[in-house]
Amino acid sequence: MYSLGSRLGQVRAARAYSLFPGLQVHRFVGMSTGPQQQHCTFYEFRTYTLQPGKMADFLKLTGDNIELRTAHSELVGYWSVELGALNEVFHIWKYGSYKERTAVREALAKEKDWQENYISKMAPMVIKQTNEVAYLVPWAQICTASKPGVYELVSYQMVPGGPAVWGKAFQKAVSAHDHVGYCKLIGVFHSEFGKLNRVHALWWYEDCDARAAGRRRAHEDVRVVAAVRDSVTYLMSQSNKLLIPTPFSPLK
Repeated sequence: MYSLGSRLGQVRAARAYSLFPGLQVHRFVGMSTGPQQQHCTFYEFRTYTLQPGKMADFLKLTGDNIELRTAHSELVGYWSVELGALNEVFHIWKYGSYKERTAVREALAKEKDWQENYISKMAPMVIKQTNEVAYLVPWAQICTASKPGVYELVSYQMVPGGPAVWGKAFQKAVSAHDHVGYCKLIGVFHSEFGKLNRVHALWWYEDCDARAAGRRRAHEDVRVVAAVRDSVTYLMSQSNKLLIPTPFSPLK
């Protein structure tokens, strides 16, 4: 008789094999379904789609009032999206636990200055808001750049299973790009709430031209090509966005 966990593993393996016939099915049996987070810290990714023409007004309003918000929890970074989407801002907030996040949200709801000076004026500028909770993958940490630049958020939709399944191959591919030297890895995150089986890599570049030149070098580097070839075995789709740090973003 099969256990439920074993049966689920076989179902997931069959589904993954149907998507990627070249995969070895035994990799998926008994697989982990989560990031195996060893501590409570998580990151909330928030994306706001703004009314066309409202970006400058939104950023000024946010910059004028951001200290009301950062008094309650840690802002990791705040960016406007330059390429990959239009009229979007993206920001990352750090929390030590879900209880902390709940307490922060409750405090902000009661804070008169935040509600009257910011929320009431910001809301008409926003078309849509989405959020996602993510953990750092076990082998990653948040880094900072030594000077201002631009950022790229690359999002990967992976086959089910989490870092226990794709972690080593993905780490090898990311490290190969990082070692080429044209970019700096800021963090790698695995989704917990939102679209599942999703991984985000946040990169820093000196500027957009440096990114373009570095990409060309990476495509000619046999180490990078080999590492990526192994990693894409687990990849379903990917997308990216070029991010410009706001003046009030901790990550510049």
